[in-house]
Order: sequence, then C-alpha cells, then structure tokens
Amino acid sequence: MGLLSILRRMKQSPEQEVRLLLLGLDNAGKTTLLKQLAAEDISHVTPTQGFNIKSVQSAGFKLNVWDIGGQRKIRPYWRNYFENTDVLIYVIDSSDRKRFEETSLELAELLEEEKLAAVPLLIFANKQDLMTASPPSELAESLHLHTVRDRMWQVQACSALTVEGVQEGMTWVCRNIKVRKK
Repeated sequence: MGLLSILRRMKQSPEQEVRLLLLGLDNAGKTTLLKQLAAEDISHVTPTQGFNIKSVQSAGFKLNVWDIGGQRKIRPYWRNYFENTDVLIYVIDSSDRKRFEETSLELAELLEEEKLAAVPLLIFANKQDLMTASPPSELAESLHLHTVRDRMWQVQACSALTVEGVQEGMTWVCRNIKVRKK
C-alpha cells in the first residue's frame, strides 16, 4: 500500500516499465520484502530456489521486481538477470554479523559488473526489528560504501516483517528511477 501511494504521487508517462533487481544472501529477507511490496501474505515464506517476479502497476508505472535466490549455488546465475536493471536493491540481514564479510564480497562483485555500471543501489539493512541488528552506518562501513563513486547509493534501515523503513527506501528508489528515466 505504501509503495502504491508513492507511485501515484509520481507523475510519469503511461505504461512506463521499471526493472528492479532484488539480490542478497540467502535468509536476508528478500522474498518477504517482495511479498510485502505486492501486499501478499508473508506467513509462509520459503527459501527461493530460483527467482520470483512480482509486478505492481500504478500511476503509469509497471514496476517489475525480480527476486533472485541467494544460496551460494544460485549466486553465479545472478548475472543472467543484470541486463536492463534500473535499480539494484541489495538486502542484508543486519543481525547476522557472521556473514557481513561474505555479503560485502558479493556486493563488491556486483558493483564491478559491467551490466550494472552506474545503476543506483539501495541497500535494505533488514531485520532492524531484532535487538542484534547492526545500524546502517556500521553496515555502510563494513561494505566499504565510502569507496563507491560510480552510482547513487543509499542504506535504508528496515524490517521486511513489520514494513518499517520500506516506504522510505522505495521513495528513494522512485526518485532515482525518475532521474534515470529522463
């Protein structure tokens, strides 16, 4: 519902398609986030063994969100989905400090991909509803985002479970889509 209201406020040409690529390690909360954006039930989310696609239409936008599984064996296939990406959304389980190095390495590889050059990057620092969650500033430092100069980027604290912070992240996405599509 929040995403739809954001999109309604943005006056865009009819039938404009936008491609969002939703990536991150397994168990980061990508599918829960996707289901929340599509206003679907999140009570039975299972690990993604391939990909999920959801389209949301509103105010002249067709927002195509591609959620690709994050298990180690699936990650080499991520590159098959890079083409024509308007915004990269990278989801991190902010409470799983043991995997910060792994997620940092995966993100660094993504940022080196030619097909993702200059694509705006939103990092959802997910699971902020947990007491053990790291703050976005700590994640930004751990991911070495201060060195990223070739694209717009934002780290947004959120909880895919409670939807807190999701609308703010999607507002940032929509602003960047508007700039990129001009």
